[in-house]
Amino acid sequence: MNKKRVVLAGGSGFLGRALAEELLLQNYEVLVLSRSPHEQAAGIKEVLWDGKHSGEWIQFLDGAKAVVNLAGRNIKCRYTPENLHELTASRVDSVHAIAAAMNHVARPPRVWVQACAIGFYGDPKDRLCDENSPAGSDTLAGICRTWEDAFNSASVPKTRRVLLRIGFVLGRDGGALPILAGLAKCFLGGTAGGGKQFISWIHVEDLSRMFIEAIERDELAGTFNAAGPNPVTNREFMRELRRALHRPWSPPAPEWAVKLGSRLMGTEPSLALTGCRVAPKRFLEAGFKFQFPELPGAFKNLFE
Repeated sequence: MNKKRVVLAGGSGFLGRALAEELLLQNYEVLVLSRSPHEQAAGIKEVLWDGKHSGEWIQFLDGAKAVVNLAGRNIKCRYTPENLHELTASRVDSVHAIAAAMNHVARPPRVWVQACAIGFYGDPKDRLCDENSPAGSDTLAGICRTWEDAFNSASVPKTRRVLLRIGFVLGRDGGALPILAGLAKCFLGGTAGGGKQFISWIHVEDLSRMFIEAIERDELAGTFNAAGPNPVTNREFMRELRRALHRPWSPPAPEWAVKLGSRLMGTEPSLALTGCRVAPKRFLEAGFKFQFPELPGAFKNLFE
């Protein structure tokens, strides 16, 4: 019997690698669309795509169980006009390319799972956001709205659609956690700014399981918050991180220091100074069970 195929667009990054490994464990055939294809783990084939145009990759959508779109430039950059254009275009172009391709194959994928971000909600302070909460008004919220509009307006009538607004993903091999852990080990892991900004985190293994449930469960459709059930403030997050790394204290980083450090690292201070408190309401209603619902347990798993 042939294995069910999942096509991962932008699947060579941190989230894509983790999801590909989990899909292999679940006996899926995994095909990654990448700008720089190379040999991966056994069972994973990579095919060239540029995130904009059709090509050889279209044929692999025909008869696939699912396409998962993780494509998009990393948000860890300065928000210059050029970078903001690239952040938006890299996301929207990939959505348009996949939608066009799905209308050129005889048997389009049964489900399209699209990554987005909880940046959709902007900076709502301590207000708890579920999937029905309004969009924010800041720069990243604007990018997320444009991103989601492209996905929701795509004409793919034969395909179920799921959109995941992803939170702060905790993993050993990518994302922001290794950077924060490195700072904490050097006794630079103090509270950022006022420390009241929320971090809606999720362990990468729980996120991979959310993607797989979105693929496998036909009753799941629409928008879901892909974050853990217990968001914490920056102050609490950094305290637990220091505890996990045996660094009992670090000096706090006032707002001016965060802005200076962000400039030196080529990122935006808003990534550290603002936050979002999110509830995964629809996943909880669907009966999803978190393997790592509490932050200390997640850190223990990642750093033990």
